[in-house]
Amino acid sequence: MHHTSRRQFIRLAATAAALTTTSIKAFAADRTIKIGTLKLIHGITPYFYEKFAPAGVKIEVIPFETPTDGKNAVATGTVDFGIFGLAAATLGGANGEPVVVIAAACNRGMAVVASKASGITTIKELKGKKVAILPGSTQEVVILDRLAAEGMTVKDVEAIRLSFSDMAPALARGDIDAYVGAEPGPGISLANGVGVIVEYPYSTPTGSLNMVLATGRAQIEKDPELVKTLLKIHRQATEYAMKDLEAFVAVAMQKLGQQKPSIEQAAPNVELTWKIDDQFLKQANYYGSQMLAKKQIRQLPDYKTFIDPSFVQALAAT
Repeated sequence: MHHTSRRQFIRLAATAAALTTTSIKAFAADRTIKIGTLKLIHGITPYFYEKFAPAGVKIEVIPFETPTDGKNAVATGTVDFGIFGLAAATLGGANGEPVVVIAAACNRGMAVVASKASGITTIKELKGKKVAILPGSTQEVVILDRLAAEGMTVKDVEAIRLSFSDMAPALARGDIDAYVGAEPGPGISLANGVGVIVEYPYSTPTGSLNMVLATGRAQIEKDPELVKTLLKIHRQATEYAMKDLEAFVAVAMQKLGQQKPSIEQAAPNVELTWKIDDQFLKQANYYGSQMLAKKQIRQLPDYKTFIDPSFVQALAAT
């Protein structure tokens, strides 16, 4: 009797253990991936993720107003992944925060915009003018580089701190003469007839490199499979949005609450992307050296760990 009950107990225990493991497995498959992005047209890729998510994987997109907020959310694990500018990512890496760049997200998407009324048509003519610049943004690093190329510094303009979404309205109100913005801001200023493009500032060695996809170091160590899954989705979403302009415009209007004319003006200035290639690495390194030279960071990030191209390289090979 005693013997049977013991055997029964062992069998029950084994069944219970098996049940627990299956429910853990099921729970892992049935998971929500939190992805942070910016309220910008070139931060739109995550809104296409749902379309390509495998069964049981839900995507929750969390929009952030500034690149630094997005970066902090990744560093603290509030989101699993985040899309934000290379500047914010480099800042995190330089400060030793556990932020790892695992893919590219977009190129271009920037513009120096002036009000028509100001008569400004060149970077040189920004001298003494009220120019909105967002500190900690990729745009800030790029405009400092452009000013230097013209023999100027930021002290030659009256720099005004504004978030990207406040720039086009401020220009329309006449509060500023120009801004160094992110789409759809420039598209809005073109569409409402208030603004003119001074330039798309891609002539610096940074080129058109702008936003990246990052995750926390713990995520890579703990769940590399999740990283692989997310990057596969990121690639498919990127390629789909770049091929289907109508879908791109529709989602941008819906998620950013913008009018069609401004989105259509902005779209050609946005290149969604996912690959990390040699050019990306070269530009990212140059970019870090610029931030260091301008004392925006105290030291360079450790590029060996700060950028991990292994996942996208494996994906590119498939």
